[in-house]
Amino acid sequence: MKICLYNTYSRKKEIFKPQFKKTVKIYSCGPTVYDYDHLGHAWNYTMADLLIRTLQYNGYKIRYIINITDVGHLTSDNDSGEDKIEKSAQEKHQTAQAIVQYFTEIYLTNRRKLNLGEPFLYPKASEHIPDIINLIKKIEKKGMAYKINDGVYFEVSKFPKYGHLSGNTLAQLKAGARIEINPQKHHPADFALWKFTPEKVKRQMEWTSPWGKGFPGWHIECSAMSLKYLGPTLDIHTGGEDNIFPHHESEIAQSETATGKQFVRYWFHPRFLMVEGQKMSKSLHNFYTLKDIEQKGFSPLALRYLFLTGHYRSQFNFTWESLQSSQIALNNLYDFIEYLLIIIKASRKLKPSKINNQQIKLKIAKWDKKFQQAINNDIDTPKALSIVWQLINTFNKNPNHEEAEIAYQLLMKWDKVLGLNLTHIKLEKLPLNIQKLTKKREKLRAQKNWPAADKLRLEIERQGYLIKDTPFGSWVKLTNKINY
Repeated sequence: MKICLYNTYSRKKEIFKPQFKKTVKIYSCGPTVYDYDHLGHAWNYTMADLLIRTLQYNGYKIRYIINITDVGHLTSDNDSGEDKIEKSAQEKHQTAQAIVQYFTEIYLTNRRKLNLGEPFLYPKASEHIPDIINLIKKIEKKGMAYKINDGVYFEVSKFPKYGHLSGNTLAQLKAGARIEINPQKHHPADFALWKFTPEKVKRQMEWTSPWGKGFPGWHIECSAMSLKYLGPTLDIHTGGEDNIFPHHESEIAQSETATGKQFVRYWFHPRFLMVEGQKMSKSLHNFYTLKDIEQKGFSPLALRYLFLTGHYRSQFNFTWESLQSSQIALNNLYDFIEYLLIIIKASRKLKPSKINNQQIKLKIAKWDKKFQQAINNDIDTPKALSIVWQLINTFNKNPNHEEAEIAYQLLMKWDKVLGLNLTHIKLEKLPLNIQKLTKKREKLRAQKNWPAADKLRLEIERQGYLIKDTPFGSWVKLTNKINY
């Protein structure tokens, strides 16, 4: 089945065709680890994760890296201001290395909580200085770089395609609408490949280079690491829409100058996340992290479920009310899977096994085709999620063992894309005394001794368990059980 993806570069949906038949090379812009990652980051990383899971669902092998920016990302887009890592270190009275280590670990922990798949590598910029210097030398050799007082710069006017990704033109950029004009630069949009350490300043992170002591520019770091681990041409490059300009625009220019080859075949950019209809900012007190989510009693996977309800190319609006609804929906989904397991256990007296019945296989294939068509259509997770609930509603109209097998097999398969840890849902092993009370109560119900059965229900509930009667037997679970 074909996969269609929107390509930022062509500004249209295209049929996805990787360079190699069944292997896809993907580079994602990772965090600058100077502060806590927020919900906007979580949204962006989850969308990239859904893209990768969709490709894997279609049988592709993924070679995927996420960089860690630990040097060179300045506070201004015009290659001026302070290094964000060094600034954070000064404010927190820590070393730059300690800041990097602390916030990198938080980022990785948050990825695990959101059930984001692991890349094969998290390369750090600071560990690739020789690669960066060699790449700058190649660009310089081709006459596309020049040196001024504060660093070595890429000359954008010599790269005709500069601005295509973002829709900017050199004439527009020359006006300095977003970029403060530096009179020494040949063009206001020229960007730093290497920045010099200012006189009488001692940075914690600096290196010697053929041009002088300093540190790499932010953009060149990604080009050097992607080139080293994935080669000159990427199948897909992901990142937030705020990375389109100048970061990704500059990556294209320097990478294609150095290699003479197309840098990226498909650009994937999730839109911004808003909070209660406003841009997220600390001044508005709506700057939330995953820790804030958890402190309010929500599961990180409820946030993931909420993200599934939005499309990556539409601006996403986070609200606490919508998160509450997502937590309820996720809990209901987990309960439904337990219900399926109750039915399967009652009918088979064993765990669900592979289905061999041809008719059932055909039903599974029909449902799965609908799901795959949704995700293959530019990662349409809202549609995919609606198919999940269509399946559940269909089952609830006629619950039986055969349909339980179908629903269970499908949900386990679909979770390879959804990533909601549905496969972790198991029927809990009840204490022996609860098992005995449940069996005794079932006998009383069979005898239609309802008053005695109700007394046992109250006793089971008093011991911290809920009991629900179904046509397939009693369903008993801890009152405060949390599946996530």
